Amino acid sequence: MTVDQPAGERAGAPPAPNPNDATVASFGYPQELKRTLRFFSLFAISFSIVSISTGIFLNYGFAINQFGGASIWTWPIAAVGQIVMALLIAELSTKIPLAGYAYQWGARLVGSGYGWYTGFFGLLYMSITGGAIILLGATPLLFEAMGLTPPSGVVLTVAIVILLFTIVVNIVGVQLAARVNNTAVVAEIIGTVLLAVTVIVAFGLYTGTGGGSVANLTNGTGTAGSGIGHFVLAGLLGIYTMVGFELSADLTEEAVDSQTAVPRGVLVGVIGSAVLGMLALICFTVAMPDLGAAQASSAPIVTIAEFYLPTAVVKVFIVVVAFSMIALVVANQAAQARLLYSMGRDDMLPFSRHFRLVNPRTQTPLRALVIGGIVSVAFMIYGFLQTDSFTTLVGATSIAPYLVYLLIVGSYMRRRPTLAAAPGAFNLGWWGVPLMVVGLVWIVTALLILTIPPDFHGAVKVVAGAAVLAVLWHVLVLRGRIARGEAGVARFTDSSTGR
Repeated sequence: MTVDQPAGERAGAPPAPNPNDATVASFGYPQELKRTLRFFSLFAISFSIVSISTGIFLNYGFAINQFGGASIWTWPIAAVGQIVMALLIAELSTKIPLAGYAYQWGARLVGSGYGWYTGFFGLLYMSITGGAIILLGATPLLFEAMGLTPPSGVVLTVAIVILLFTIVVNIVGVQLAARVNNTAVVAEIIGTVLLAVTVIVAFGLYTGTGGGSVANLTNGTGTAGSGIGHFVLAGLLGIYTMVGFELSADLTEEAVDSQTAVPRGVLVGVIGSAVLGMLALICFTVAMPDLGAAQASSAPIVTIAEFYLPTAVVKVFIVVVAFSMIALVVANQAAQARLLYSMGRDDMLPFSRHFRLVNPRTQTPLRALVIGGIVSVAFMIYGFLQTDSFTTLVGATSIAPYLVYLLIVGSYMRRRPTLAAAPGAFNLGWWGVPLMVVGLVWIVTALLILTIPPDFHGAVKVVAGAAVLAVLWHVLVLRGRIARGEAGVARFTDSSTGR
């Protein structure tokens, strides 16, 4: 992230007031968080949260077992759907530029009760994601690079330590978290894209027998069965990966120029991820020497790469990929804490006073970071204890964000005509309505894919169980607080001011 301060501030002069602070004040909040994030920082958050490395390394094996090499053509379908979502979110981020994006958008477009559910599912997504990525991705890859196969209990212990490390990085301050995420952009490109390009070049130079083939791109032979249903299931590859790009909007109160930098960061993050991810998938699939061996491997990308490259070289790439996954979780935990902070300052959570506290030295919501980290560890342990950790955790981290998208787009479609465009900010104009229709169709389709197949029923139980807790809190406690004016936000009443 770019965290440079103006010359006057470096010299000890009082910082000039940021015009975006007045926007925050117009919504009824003081500016408490430190504005240091510029465009590249926000792009880095979106790009590293999407993390094509994580999505491809975690889900490529699942996809090719469903529909062979041809499964990668589900990626551009998901990419188009998510780019539509990114366009809508980029516009909305300029109209309600507040931390706690999911909660604030839902609450101010419809009402505080509605905002509770959008915020809750956003928290659920972020709370599960951190543990899932570390447990299923980064930790196994690190052991793979070291050539070790430790007991599952050791994997869990190391995963917990790594997750706690990501919390410490955020506690130190947003600047350190920013630098980690800036580096993660390079790690993503080196760890996945450069590896893929290196593999395809080695494939082109390969003169032995049993190499890859362009025919792999149309080979729909899966081990799980055959037919269009398995192609649809393979869509998890893109559906799971291309989410989270909106989390840069969650740090909008820490952006120096939120009205232009946030929407640009969201859009460039998801479009860049879509293009580079497709490039990597094509390279790996064409170079795949043996579909059966790749399908049987617990790490098919590693299996493909080691066919052409020295093991030592592949291990270096694996370490870089693992780092990019850890950086993803650093950004994820930062966004989770900001959402907790935003909901806490409106007294929407149990023990809200703890979540809304900002550390005066680091200007970060320290208690929200710690409590959010504990919740993430709990979900990690829960997933570890399940028979199928992969579909339970990965499936749940896919369902939750699409529920957030559904709630946000549904409410925005109803309220958009009454909201004035922010001067000079990103605006879809008349394209907004057709994009919303396309977006809703895409979201519903993705949710059907993620909930109907038996493979994901464990994930559905996690989300449904959490939703029951959300309803109980709302009905038994929160609804009364909101009715008495003790919690929540005011609805929009003036489209010219956004209040």
